[in-house]
Amino acid sequence: MSGGFAGYRTAMDEGRYLRVVNYHNTPESTADRLREELAAYAASFACVTLEDLDRFYATGEWDLDRPGFIPVFYEGYLNNATVAAPICDELGITAWFPIITRFIDCPVPEQRAFADAHDIDLVEEERGAERLAMTWDQVAQIAERHLVIPHTGSHEQISKVVTPADVEREIFAPRRAVEKVTGREAPGFVWLYGSPFGTSPEQDRAVLDAGYRYQISNTMIQRIA
Repeated sequence: MSGGFAGYRTAMDEGRYLRVVNYHNTPESTADRLREELAAYAASFACVTLEDLDRFYATGEWDLDRPGFIPVFYEGYLNNATVAAPICDELGITAWFPIITRFIDCPVPEQRAFADAHDIDLVEEERGAERLAMTWDQVAQIAERHLVIPHTGSHEQISKVVTPADVEREIFAPRRAVEKVTGREAPGFVWLYGSPFGTSPEQDRAVLDAGYRYQISNTMIQRIA
């Protein structure tokens, strides 16, 4: 954002408090570029924690000195744990990690087939790799400084979650799994393709019933409860 303080003031006057910056695969070859990009965001925007977000929605007051940003690393790739999370730690940035819980659960020899079958994109550097998804131990470690939330159980789109079994597998079970491993609340949820809350009443109700209170919709975070 250009314009210094005046630009920040204009953005906040217009209600543009927060930037959600999306990432997926973060291979080692991109580490320097990722570090540089995140550092630039951190220099221009305020890093936002869950507590900051909760306070804003509770009070309606943005008490940070600049618009905020949250980097979001999707899927649960191994390199999100080995590359992205350490860079965020180094820069003092709080990130969100929406993970596909059945990808994490998948036995290592089956992870490539699972990725191919569930729209989980791989990069050339991973072609010879044995493990593609982070481990649950890594999930727990990341959750000590960052926010881990479910990105459904199977990387499923909203229109295909219709039966009680679908809802349990894609919405309820992932939250229990994340909270059991991390010992922390999983307050948010993300659909494949970032479907927003408010467009699919039955699925919206299931997300609320599961106990989520935030939903990420591409570059927007919605407070849903």
